[in-house]
Amino acid sequence: MSKEISTIGKNIKKLRKQKGLSQDRLSSPCEINMFYVYVLQSEKDKKLYTGFTHDLKNRLKKHYQNKVASTKNRQPLKLIYYEACLNQQDATYRESYLKTTYGKRYLKNRLKNYFTG
Repeated sequence: MSKEISTIGKNIKKLRKQKGLSQDRLSSPCEINMFYVYVLQSEKDKKLYTGFTHDLKNRLKKHYQNKVASTKNRQPLKLIYYEACLNQQDATYRESYLKTTYGKRYLKNRLKNYFTG
């Protein structure tokens, strides 16, 4: 869990650098106003959970601490994919898309090595 959160933090730093935002001006990822779509896989039943949030680190902690009703009985969970969007509507649209048959097909193709490995 902490390794995944650390990787997310590194990716956020890269985004800040790309946008020309200094590290000392921003104290948290929310100040960039990024919105995240993420996919978790249950190691118990191998099913996927797709969600959306503005604070990915905090949301993952809630999932891992069994504080999210929809994933509470599907522990342990593993973060297998996430995307960042600058606009909340884009993120919610993307979340909806990834929950469709076409979106699930996209994920299986995008994560082909993960699913076959």
